[in-house]
Amino acid sequence: MELRNINEATEWFEVLQTSARAQTAVMTLAPGALTGKKAEAHKRSDQILLVLKGKLAGKVGEEKVRLKKGDVLLISAGTLHRFKNRGRKPAVTFNVYSPPEYPVGEKS
Repeated sequence: MELRNINEATEWFEVLQTSARAQTAVMTLAPGALTGKKAEAHKRSDQILLVLKGKLAGKVGEEKVRLKKGDVLLISAGTLHRFKNRGRKPAVTFNVYSPPEYPVGEKS
């Protein structure tokens, strides 16, 4: 067992836990911030994104999405995606990747 608190994260994106089959991470986007310069896809990992705080707008595959607190989104492996914080306050997401996508302890 490994217990972590998402409030321990110190970077805008931080891997919290990694096992052989899954990984958790927290992402905090400042108002107006993007998840990257361009859309990205995780070749072999599905991503489950849960919005804990704030509002996001983005594109997943060919579909535009608007997410708010409490929304959960499944992004299948290989699907291009990118998000922008469309609110006035930081947006925080909790993410699960299966299988793990990033090196243990990854911070950005």
